[in-house]
Amino acid sequence: MITTASEQDAKELNVLINAAYRGEESKKGWTTEAEILGGLRIDEMTLKGMLAQGEGTIVKYTGSGEEILGTVYLEIKMPALYLGMFAVSPLSQSKGIGKALLSFAEDFALAHGCDRITLTVISIREELIDWYKRHGYVPTGHSIAFEDIEGRFGDPKVDAIELIEMQKSMAIS
Repeated sequence: MITTASEQDAKELNVLINAAYRGEESKKGWTTEAEILGGLRIDEMTLKGMLAQGEGTIVKYTGSGEEILGTVYLEIKMPALYLGMFAVSPLSQSKGIGKALLSFAEDFALAHGCDRITLTVISIREELIDWYKRHGYVPTGHSIAFEDIEGRFGDPKVDAIELIEMQKSMAIS
């Protein structure tokens, strides 16, 4: 089930997001950044702030036992919807949770009158870029040098990485 996350979910979301991106746990899935970035992806205090501020919406995918298995951050930046912090538990990847969250985001964008969804992805994450392409996202040609956002998403372990922007146009009816 996909629902809106609350401040009470911050601790579980923090564990999930960091497990999906960093450390040994992340290596059990295909979305790991452990060889690219060190440090935390996010912390509980930052998540609580994001949930309290309400600038964006954090949604969660819960399993039958009510455990959070996936999450995504959605922020309306008209005319686009920004999609970020997309994470699925490493042990639950390749089970359709990511596709369900992406579909939810697309419905959310349309419901809010957005004409596209934008996201950023690390330039050397070819398998992830290919996954987004298979779902209709295309590179825009815009990018952000990683040193321009130093410390925001972790500490680079490799040189010359950047965040590339991708987008998908939405058919508004």
